[in-house]
Amino acid sequence: MGARTFTRGRLVAAVAALSVIPMLISPAIASAGGDSSGTTAQATSGTSGSYLASRSDNGRKSTISVYSASMGRNIPLEVILPADNSAPRPTLYLLNGAGGGEDSATWQRKTDVMNFFQDKNLNVVTPLEGAFSYYTDWVNDDPELGRQKWQTFLTQELPPVIDAEFNTNKVQSISAISMTATSVLNLAIAAPGLYKSVGAYSGCAETSTPVGQGAIQLVTGIRGGADIANMWGPVGSQGWIDNDPVVNAEKLRGTELYVSTGSGLPGPHDTLANPAMNGEPANLANQIIVGGLIEAAVNYCTHNLAYRLNQLQIPAQFDFKPTGTHSWGYWQDDLHNSWPMIARSLNV
Repeated sequence: MGARTFTRGRLVAAVAALSVIPMLISPAIASAGGDSSGTTAQATSGTSGSYLASRSDNGRKSTISVYSASMGRNIPLEVILPADNSAPRPTLYLLNGAGGGEDSATWQRKTDVMNFFQDKNLNVVTPLEGAFSYYTDWVNDDPELGRQKWQTFLTQELPPVIDAEFNTNKVQSISAISMTATSVLNLAIAAPGLYKSVGAYSGCAETSTPVGQGAIQLVTGIRGGADIANMWGPVGSQGWIDNDPVVNAEKLRGTELYVSTGSGLPGPHDTLANPAMNGEPANLANQIIVGGLIEAAVNYCTHNLAYRLNQLQIPAQFDFKPTGTHSWGYWQDDLHNSWPMIARSLNV
């Protein structure tokens, strides 16, 4: 009875947190998502009708555009190239959060990814579109967001183009934050065996519960201005169950997992000493209040995923930090902390 009461209490707290966040959001909050030389065009084609539309290299970074047949448009991406390109290398797909790379809140602009991967022999691929889409296949085109077929693009259309254009060894993993930390679990479930490992940092691993649905309404409905029924059908319908990582956790068996979350309490990155605050108390207050509420809800979802995986005896590495808000300093830490697992899975 005690455990059940505790779980219900956390559920109430998480739902309450999500219900008050829309009233607190200000433009200052750091959204969890989106931040030359030679070119080629249509040089590499995929079996799904996708192809490389353009490429521009600048040192270790390549900016490319890949045509998505399922979405009928070119998708921009950034690729960090391996330190040593003398042999085929694996690939890490590193996704931005809610902004999809369309805003300034990106791995490239908010973290040390270029320096971190400076000496590492792998390709790091990051899409620069997909804001508020949850990187899933929507059942209907949305008046605000248009056509979203990201699961098809990321699991079927994009990998063959990346493999051919960058001479990879066709081994890959995937990591993401916030909104897309939910997505990467679903991508691994949808394409068993495609990814050797998954890193999910501060994501709500539920879509068929009040907390998970509240998160989607907050990100996609309120921030994105979309009709969330266009994603998987009416809220609570079968599509929402089919895309719930906790419900479908059995399909994660065989994939190495690193899942992290803060508690929502202020931590080491929640001070004015953090350069991201620009010395502004208002920025810090926003990160602590809004970021703390979001992370508290995420913490609830992550505990439910841990419980379900333990039930199924599926091994996973969980990092439940005693403090930490929904913000970039912690996600940089998460990438660093999960790297040994990712590197091992990729044989880097």
